[in-house]
Amino acid sequence: MVHTPVLLNEVLKFLDPRPGEFLIDGTADGGGHASALLARVLPGGKLLAVDLDEEMLEAGRKYVTEGLPRKDSEAFLVQTGNYAELPAVLAERNLPKADGLLLDLGFSSVQLDAGRGFSFAKDEPLLMTYARDDRPVAELLRTMGEAELADIIRRYSGEKYARKISRAIKEASRRKRITSTGELRQAIVSAVPRNYERGRIDPATRTFQALRIHANRELDNLAEVLGKLPEILAPGGRVAIIAFHSLEDELVKEKFRDMARRGEMEVLTRKPVVASAEEVARNPRSRSAKLRVGRLNAE
Repeated sequence: MVHTPVLLNEVLKFLDPRPGEFLIDGTADGGGHASALLARVLPGGKLLAVDLDEEMLEAGRKYVTEGLPRKDSEAFLVQTGNYAELPAVLAERNLPKADGLLLDLGFSSVQLDAGRGFSFAKDEPLLMTYARDDRPVAELLRTMGEAELADIIRRYSGEKYARKISRAIKEASRRKRITSTGELRQAIVSAVPRNYERGRIDPATRTFQALRIHANRELDNLAEVLGKLPEILAPGGRVAIIAFHSLEDELVKEKFRDMARRGEMEVLTRKPVVASAEEVARNPRSRSAKLRVGRLNAE
């Protein structure tokens, strides 16, 4: 199962992939964007698909290459890893700087259903990491102090009940180690008012987001790759980044603005591009997506 790629037409418009170019999908996931990008760079081009999640990357490889002639399949390269390490990947594989880079910072419905603890809709092991060898959130909760946990929840989600939630989680942990999403949600719900946000969102939503961001170093990785764009992209190379929450979008906006001030980049999206009403109706996940695109200036 491959999730529906968000803002696909807009990504194709701004990245403007052409035959013979080399593109990178740094968050390849199930291959939704990658398939469309590869089709645009053939014949003669290549696409490197990178993802931390080995299972999703393999599913994406099968999806993209199914039915393709061997020569075209060989133009689809895969790499398990972190997009923040792209300069090293390019060097190790003797690949040139890219003509385009896509980062879709959301996670897919496939990952939500993968039993990895990203969702509290079902009671699952509390992993919440993309890479299998990363420390699971259950382990982080066991070793983290109450003040540190409250700071993480507040910093990465803006949760106003962060201190109460942190205290409730640690108290529950002292009685019995929290190892599942259901146990974590129960601790969170016990700490907030019954009319939390007037029922607009589940009480656990923001805390789960904050823990996921922290466990996967999502903002650190994003800041790192933004600082390495000149090492990843050729002069004139385009970068398209789809963010799903304000912390990510603000990071991208500020970095693009700084690079533009220094004459290193032309920002191609004056305001973030958002999904049309039609796309939101088809794919509700696209509602919070914001696309920003920049082009590196020639050296």
